[in-house]
Amino acid sequence: MKKIINKPEDFVDEMMDGIIAAYGDRVKFLNGDRRILLSAYPKKDGKVGIVTAGGSGHLPLFLGYVGQGMLDGCAIGNVFASPSSQKMADMIRACDSGNGVLCLFGNYGGDVMNFEMAREMTEFDDIKTTIALGRDDVASSPKETAEKRRGVAGIVYAYKIAGAAAEKMLNLEEVTAIAQKALDNTRTMGVALSPCIVPEVGKPTFSISDDEIEIGMGIHGEPGIEVKKMISADEIAEVMINRITADMPLKQGDEVSVLINGLGGTPLEEQFILFRRIHQLLTGLGVSVYMPHVGEFATSMEMMGLSASVIKLDPQLKELLRSPAFTPFYTNANK
Repeated sequence: MKKIINKPEDFVDEMMDGIIAAYGDRVKFLNGDRRILLSAYPKKDGKVGIVTAGGSGHLPLFLGYVGQGMLDGCAIGNVFASPSSQKMADMIRACDSGNGVLCLFGNYGGDVMNFEMAREMTEFDDIKTTIALGRDDVASSPKETAEKRRGVAGIVYAYKIAGAAAEKMLNLEEVTAIAQKALDNTRTMGVALSPCIVPEVGKPTFSISDDEIEIGMGIHGEPGIEVKKMISADEIAEVMINRITADMPLKQGDEVSVLINGLGGTPLEEQFILFRRIHQLLTGLGVSVYMPHVGEFATSMEMMGLSASVIKLDPQLKELLRSPAFTPFYTNANK
């Protein structure tokens, strides 16, 4: 294992120290706790708080979207491990400004269980909370059992849209409904070319041959739906869009945003080659693409591979998507 680290057991804390050193004008720790990141922007009385949580190892997810116009707080655990319910409860309390807190996170067993316990804890403080679960990964379960799907990179759209709604001082029910609408209209499909290495484990999470690609691999190394011989970028794009549009049909005149997400070890050049073909496929259907996102938004350490997320927009979602946001890894200054 070759990694630019010190001691594997210090990986998460030292990474968090680096984020604060670089972006201390936008984020801060909660009372020095390296596992709870809060927005450093002044709190607005009555604004709905938005929080998330999950295992580390996925930067910019989840930490990178804390700031102004997106998330108010994020709790993290060790690499690929959920934070404790106590950390989540402390974060919820810190992010409440009197109008409740939306817990917006991916559909993973540990996170779901710990957020439920955290909500029970904060109920004693008279803090009202709601949940919106990301389930955008179309490869992780059939449409008939969509409630079992994992949340992956598409949740970034929900962070952005829900954050903008909260900035408009909408109430908790309204912000939650908008977040849910964003989630309901988002689909993601990913592929993996190589495994990753968890620092404290020191060995690859799975194996795949140099001439193979895994279709539908999860961001923790969860099995996909098919392992096959390597195919071209255009063929990968076609597999992705065909799976997404089979699950969320698009028609002429629809407007979408597309997020191409590198999993940690895929060059930007390759991501743009993929986006080029996806753009051709969508415009060929008469679908227009608004505010494309290309880069690393939800990684899996150094895994080679990428995902494509598509969100179907309406006027409300489009307006909130383009609203300003200022976080360590997502800045949008559009007016």
